[in-house]
Amino acid sequence: MQTHRRYPSRELFGRFWQSYLRPHVGLMLLAFLLMAIEGSTLGLLSYMIEPLFDQVFSPGGDDALIWVGLAILSLFVLRAVTSVLSRWLLARVNQLAAGRMQVDLVRHLLTLDASFFQHMPPGKLIERVQGDTANAQASATAVIAGVGRDVVALLGLFIVAISIDPVWTAAALIGTPLLLLPAFGLRRYIRRKTVTSREQAGLRTTRLDEIFHGIQAVKLNRMEAYQASRFQGIIDAIISAEVKSAMGRAAMPALVDVVTGIGFFVVLMLGGSEVAQGTRTTGEFMAFFTAMALTFQPIRRLGDLAGLWQVAEASLERVFVLFDARPSGSRPTVSQALPPPGPPEIRFEAVTFSYPDRPVLNGLTFRAEAGKVTALVGSSGAGKTTVFQLIAAMVEPQAGRILIGDVDVSLMSLSDQRGLLASVSQDAALFDETLRENLLLGRTDHSEDQIARALTDAEAASFIDALPHRLETPAGPRGSALSGGQRQRIAIARALLADAPVLLLDEATSALDTRTEAAVSEALGKAQAGRTTLVIAHRLSTVKQADKIIVLDHGRVVEEGTHDTLIAKGGLYAQLHQAQLRD
Repeated sequence: MQTHRRYPSRELFGRFWQSYLRPHVGLMLLAFLLMAIEGSTLGLLSYMIEPLFDQVFSPGGDDALIWVGLAILSLFVLRAVTSVLSRWLLARVNQLAAGRMQVDLVRHLLTLDASFFQHMPPGKLIERVQGDTANAQASATAVIAGVGRDVVALLGLFIVAISIDPVWTAAALIGTPLLLLPAFGLRRYIRRKTVTSREQAGLRTTRLDEIFHGIQAVKLNRMEAYQASRFQGIIDAIISAEVKSAMGRAAMPALVDVVTGIGFFVVLMLGGSEVAQGTRTTGEFMAFFTAMALTFQPIRRLGDLAGLWQVAEASLERVFVLFDARPSGSRPTVSQALPPPGPPEIRFEAVTFSYPDRPVLNGLTFRAEAGKVTALVGSSGAGKTTVFQLIAAMVEPQAGRILIGDVDVSLMSLSDQRGLLASVSQDAALFDETLRENLLLGRTDHSEDQIARALTDAEAASFIDALPHRLETPAGPRGSALSGGQRQRIAIARALLADAPVLLLDEATSALDTRTEAAVSEALGKAQAGRTTLVIAHRLSTVKQADKIIVLDHGRVVEEGTHDTLIAKGGLYAQLHQAQLRD
């Protein structure tokens, strides 16, 4: 899929506003009102300079001193109060909108199929969900705050300046056209560097994820220096991009400084001579000069906002390109047909499937009988795992049909098809939650008696009873607080609780020692009762008792039968079995 593309600025802001800012329009309007009041205080302050010089600082001006002083003090107090309140409101909007965007993005990503995640490493997705959403929201909120405060401040200040002398005001703005061309170039430069920085940040998260999850392999292979060096390269790229982006953002206010300096010089030459000639009062000039001086910071901040908006756009693009990703299949949202209750028959009819770099299944046809155990064996790359992925709707067949209970899976919704399945794999997928949460997986329809029965049948009750907190014991990251056999038995208990008519076993005992394998195999035997079971196994000794063994080679069925009939036949299965005996 396309992981980055350009969106028009209007489209970006429109989607951002409609989905994440509009729900908080009340808070934003109140914040805008407070920011407008804050901004207007600068114009009023500059307006107070003229009576300060012409009335207070003149003979007999003592009576006006207290009133002018109190008026100026009130302006500063009003500015402080409105500043605090407006920033608090915007911070609330920022957090609410960013949080909703993150939840929406995760919810959307969970609807995508497995092929999407094969091309998007977890680290990149984590960075987009965390980094890009927060980056976009913070930058966009800063732009909105700046526009609300600084634009109002500039309008008030220019009204005061124009009311004093329009000619002086025009002279102050004489250098403004010099900003146009550099601003356009800086806009594209900042956006380009921000995109680079965000991409490298995704690589950084991916690298950290791989280092910490693969820490044993790193240490066993003495890869510490190598991994640190690779991480250093990513950090260097981020530093380079961030520094260049910061330089681009700083260049805009710097250009504003130059233009403002030119304006000040022209006004000083023009206005100073008029004051010296007596055609203008000192108060008028100081009020105008103060108004122009106070425009300095708002203009600089607005110049910086142009760069900040490019940062927001770059991150919003990376977020919205994920929102625009769609599942590659065309499954109905509501099933058009479902198999009858009970263990179903599973049939593959001339199923073809290829990955971009290689074909896997070539017209595969077989039948797994209802309520029986069917084993899939074959050398590595024969297509066994792909069969399981197709049954679980993790990928879709490119040709042919898959039927569960005489119903074509293309007529089922993904949720309903997966609801027919329970699975136990070699790598029992446990989460960093309590054992109870790993068993229930968010379901609330199981009683304590059902949980206890599943744990007993899975041969897990004994070791759980020995734990200090029993089912409330944390499993640890990826189940690291448990042994391999314990993780497998929790996975089996979870499959039993699912009470699905189809059980998929993918190398469920291959990583266990002989004693643990015996206990887990007994638990699996109980789990298979009353279900259609499909088993993948490299160790052929584990599937001797299967009702049917299907031998795959290059994506096709080359043999099928029981263990004894296949051994007697002397074909590929017998060769694989003999090779394992020699090993």
